[in-house]
Amino acid sequence: MPFADELIGPDTARALYRTVRTAAPSADLSSLDAASGLLGPLALRARADLLRDALLTGLPGNYVHFAGIIRRAATDPDFQGWLVWPVTSAVAAKAVEENTTTAFDDGMSLLAELTGRLSSEFAIRTFLRADLDRALAIALDWTQSPDEHVRRLASEGTRPYLPWAVRVPEILARPGSTVPILDRLYRDDSDYVRRSVANHLNDFSRDVPDVVVGAAARWLDDPDANTGRLVRQALRTVIKKGNIDALALLGFAPAELAVTGPALDVPKLLIGGSLEFTASIRNLGLEPAQVVIDYIVHHTKANGRMTGKTFKLRTTTIAPGESVDVRRRHSFKALTTRKYYPGPHAIELQINGVSYGRADFELGSEQQR
Repeated sequence: MPFADELIGPDTARALYRTVRTAAPSADLSSLDAASGLLGPLALRARADLLRDALLTGLPGNYVHFAGIIRRAATDPDFQGWLVWPVTSAVAAKAVEENTTTAFDDGMSLLAELTGRLSSEFAIRTFLRADLDRALAIALDWTQSPDEHVRRLASEGTRPYLPWAVRVPEILARPGSTVPILDRLYRDDSDYVRRSVANHLNDFSRDVPDVVVGAAARWLDDPDANTGRLVRQALRTVIKKGNIDALALLGFAPAELAVTGPALDVPKLLIGGSLEFTASIRNLGLEPAQVVIDYIVHHTKANGRMTGKTFKLRTTTIAPGESVDVRRRHSFKALTTRKYYPGPHAIELQINGVSYGRADFELGSEQQR
């Protein structure tokens, strides 16, 4: 991922200043002009906020006046890319501050006009927080837009856990309130839009997995050629968590199995080492069994509690009376994204969301050698 200064850096600030200066030659844009020298220590969103505030300072007055300048600036071919983020944020702040339905609706419309230059997904959060029902109604209309960028904005901007964006507590308090938007877009012609729909639905996995499974089930009842792939992407988190209903939607229903293992190659190891385990799975049923085989590593954390992390092992079909053997070596080498602590750990086998055995072991530190 690019560094923050590669996205919103001094060049971005200067380009924003130039385009707005052309659109509003008499405005006092000294704060915006100075902003390019103030970005250095700031993270990405803080940089966007700094430029937003400088723009609002330089363009006082009512929303209509402000929006007119932005629309004139937008006629400049250089008015695109990351400089658009602080502009859309300023549009949203100005429109909501005015507290009229006219400013609210036009502000949303202006975000739709600008979203093809850089997604307005961050700015729409201000409207959602101010009046969720009105903003969602407008976003629902966007699903009929001929512009794929606007249709994607309807889905991406209303995501419960949009990366880099501020949270919208009202969406989290009303789970499923954005699903009507997804229902209109899951069969969209654009893969760009469909990926957003899948990620949006997956966001609900954290709090309301039943909403995820329910929507996926409806979509599979009325699919097109792309629905299966979209649903698999949308279900990825609930599948990893072993949600039985989600697995059944994808054809991995609970099966009649006999499982031996997991068997560990050692009962103890040190942090930095690796552990190998094996298991054998036999289909006792009369029909082929489609199975998703995962394993969960239960880690002891710094507070002494144990938490599990799921890893994919194998997806296969087992014929009646047949067996499959699985083997995996798992590393306990410390990473920048993962730290290990000494204490009891365990490997648990999970098949189609059902636990089929657990083996405990001890993870020690170098000092315990």
